[in-house]
Amino acid sequence: MRYDLNLLPTFIALMEERNVTRAAERLGITQPALSNALTRLRTMLRDPLFIRERYGMQPTQKAQELAPVIAAALATIDDVILGQQDFEPERADLLFTIAPNSYVEFVLMPVIVARLRERAPGIKLRLTPFGTDLADTGVISGGTAMVLGRIIDPPDNLVVQHIMDDGLACVVRADHPEVGDTLTREQYERMKHVNMLPPGRLRYGLFKALERQALHREVAVSVTHFLAIPELIAVTDYCTTLPRLICRHLARDQRLKVVPPPVDLGTFPVEMAWHVRYRHDPAHRWLRSLVGEVALELAKG
Repeated sequence: MRYDLNLLPTFIALMEERNVTRAAERLGITQPALSNALTRLRTMLRDPLFIRERYGMQPTQKAQELAPVIAAALATIDDVILGQQDFEPERADLLFTIAPNSYVEFVLMPVIVARLRERAPGIKLRLTPFGTDLADTGVISGGTAMVLGRIIDPPDNLVVQHIMDDGLACVVRADHPEVGDTLTREQYERMKHVNMLPPGRLRYGLFKALERQALHREVAVSVTHFLAIPELIAVTDYCTTLPRLICRHLARDQRLKVVPPPVDLGTFPVEMAWHVRYRHDPAHRWLRSLVGEVALELAKG
């Protein structure tokens, strides 16, 4: 039997998106064209493959069995073809979608953008939020080039790379009446605190670090963005506990000063993840290398 291999990317798009509209957009075709391709797929593979349900297209048992085999075959083809292509960053005219968490967006992205301006001025970035759910970023379907942050329980079609670690420090106003160059446990627990409430595991990590050290913290106000914190700290006697690289930025504000925490709060990892289909894509590999380079430089700081 002769197989139309052009239909296989349609199968994978439907398998990962579970939605005809999104799959069509991803493939750059119309919905009628995708529906026609699905009809041909069903005939070729002799199975309904996807059943319409209230919350999307659900794969049949046969579709679930075929998916890893077809995905692996397409990935192998991509590896062979894309691995033979050259990439010239200085001449590239590309748009990458990246999903950084709020920490990465604040700390890494300005340096990454500056580096791109120097080495690949034709490359543009579109940032989409990375909160608590990888599926919301588009990386699982391959629509997003990479996610940056803390990657928990990634699916099998994502490759995860550790790129750096960061620690924690405290920030108070520069003329704080009680805090000098150090901060004791008693001072920390007596003070009121500004708490950062980012989405996802960054928040969880700080809470667990405080819990491990049995360090009590009285939260006076919680905010949702790092940029809100300097103004609050500058006009109060409050304290905040933040990643060291963010504290490094805040230290430029003469109204503030950074002091070490009263106990060792440990470190947290920063990771990068991407879809397996981009493993050997020259442009994606170059961009991942640049991100890793920036992270390494900042971590050494």
